[in-house]
Amino acid sequence: MPGPPSRFAYYQRLSSRDRATYRKSDAVVTLAVPDAGALQAALATIEHGLAADDRRRTGAGARALAAGLCTQLGATPVVVRVLAHRPSDRSGELHGLYERDEDGSAVIRVWMRTAAHHRPVAYRSFVRTLLHELCHHFDFELLRLRDTFHTEGFFRREAALARALLPAQQRRAVPREPPPSRQLGLFDG
Repeated sequence: MPGPPSRFAYYQRLSSRDRATYRKSDAVVTLAVPDAGALQAALATIEHGLAADDRRRTGAGARALAAGLCTQLGATPVVVRVLAHRPSDRSGELHGLYERDEDGSAVIRVWMRTAAHHRPVAYRSFVRTLLHELCHHFDFELLRLRDTFHTEGFFRREAALARALLPAQQRRAVPREPPPSRQLGLFDG
């Protein structure tokens, strides 16, 4: 019989209400994409946009991918903005950001160029970042969680989406724990 699920260190600092939300998040380990093939054109647009360093094209692909996933999974649409250079500070570069207003409207921001060299990020990194931010949206929309936390279940859901959408050679390992400076960033990626 398996033991209790492992929890990230920040779990101990959460309120009892947030711990319950964390456990609900942790219990869901997959999201099934009904028709991954229908999303391949959006992924190709992202790939070609990044290769050409074309923010408009990359943004069109990112918006199409998000809209397609939201439609297929039954989530309300989310605004996606692709911005130029990643912001950075002493804690590192920000790859993506999910923000949700009190009225439930949401915006995802992803950056297509690195902070240091202003070069387009790798295709799989960009897509994984977008999927990560979409998982925050799906926590509210599909799982009806009152908050969104980086849990083992969260990272498994992100990985399930990547497995469904990206060829095997374009996947990367799922991180086990978010960086310490970002562990309580409830709405950030």
